[in-house]
Amino acid sequence: MTVRHLIVRRRIAAGAVAAAVVFAACESAPREAAPTVGAIDTLPSPAGPRSGEPNVSAGPDGRVWMSWLEATGDSLTSLKVAAFNGTGWSAPVTVVSRRDLFVNWADFPSVFATPSGRLVAHWLQRSDTGKYAYEVRVAQSSDDGATWTPPMVLHRDTKPAEHGFVSLFAAPGDSVGAVWLDGRKFAVAGQPHEMQLATTSIAPSGSLGAESMIDERICDCCQTDVAVTPRGPVVVYRDRNDAEMRDIYAVRLEGAAWTTPVVVHNDNWKIPGCPVNGPAIAARGDTIAVAWFTAADDTARVKLAYSRDAGATFSPPFRIDGGLPIGRVDVQLGDSSRAIVAWLERTGSAAAELRLRAVLPNGALSPPVTLARTSGSRGSGFPRMTWQRYNNQQALIAAWTITGDSARVHVARVRLR
Repeated sequence: MTVRHLIVRRRIAAGAVAAAVVFAACESAPREAAPTVGAIDTLPSPAGPRSGEPNVSAGPDGRVWMSWLEATGDSLTSLKVAAFNGTGWSAPVTVVSRRDLFVNWADFPSVFATPSGRLVAHWLQRSDTGKYAYEVRVAQSSDDGATWTPPMVLHRDTKPAEHGFVSLFAAPGDSVGAVWLDGRKFAVAGQPHEMQLATTSIAPSGSLGAESMIDERICDCCQTDVAVTPRGPVVVYRDRNDAEMRDIYAVRLEGAAWTTPVVVHNDNWKIPGCPVNGPAIAARGDTIAVAWFTAADDTARVKLAYSRDAGATFSPPFRIDGGLPIGRVDVQLGDSSRAIVAWLERTGSAAAELRLRAVLPNGALSPPVTLARTSGSRGSGFPRMTWQRYNNQQALIAAWTITGDSARVHVARVRLR
């Protein structure tokens, strides 16, 4: 990331020192307790040593697919995937193994299972010698990852610029929709240095649908996320306006057209650089929960807001962190519209905890639960969660990275009460 990104992170860390005091003063009186997070079962991880950047998604048959990057020797990096069926993991398979994969702590690959069970994987690969010249590549598998189609570039633009922060979602006809941050403006002389939010679709045959820009000016390097409602997909991302306000916005696909983006909440975070801290979204029916990090007014916070109309409008947000959040959020929706939020909370100069908390639409909060102790460094990445059904029950599967000489992806199952 650029020098300005480092300056931004120092500002956020400094502001977070006072956040605990502010948090204690501004948190509302105790509310009715939400259902607590239940037992946590540590699971064996299919990822080997020197692994990181995990991502998880639920398939139509109830299995959970996990992807991760793993250094495999001789300067090679491999994208691997495996499936968890509730009792154990399938043998890991390699999607791609190359020396020119673009490995980034915040911009990580994924694997997505379509309703028919076809797998679509995406990863980042260098396109030129520039520091952030990389493209998005995708491949498909119809045999649980045993074989993959030849990789193809997701976007039509071939300029040596940044293309990443991809989110995949189910589209009509067993196709897969995709949104990503597109930096093609960076590569054109005289064009402003702005990222755009782009979209296309991938058919079962591998052909690409129409490509369009949903938003012409967004934050430079924050993750996107998407959830599908009965009314269509809803994408969340960090916007960027002319005044350098970088708050969270949502945009919906209605029929064949994207709606005008709406702000999830006006935090009014004015910041002249990217905080590398994107939002997360989950949906159940027309109910949506969006979680995000902000440091508006020099106070670091993790917030959660609900929508009851598939992302057209949002309720005022609740603050859910413990006073010193790093962010890096994820969220899932359970029964009774209960949201489970994951985030990193700072516990020392370098230490952090991966925490979970249940939130109800009325603002009731469960006590926070520590899922793991880790580092606040970039290497600890972004924790990911998804639902998995087993034995007629529903649980969360969570994946995260523990840093150090034996850096490795860890996995746990979280049962809910």
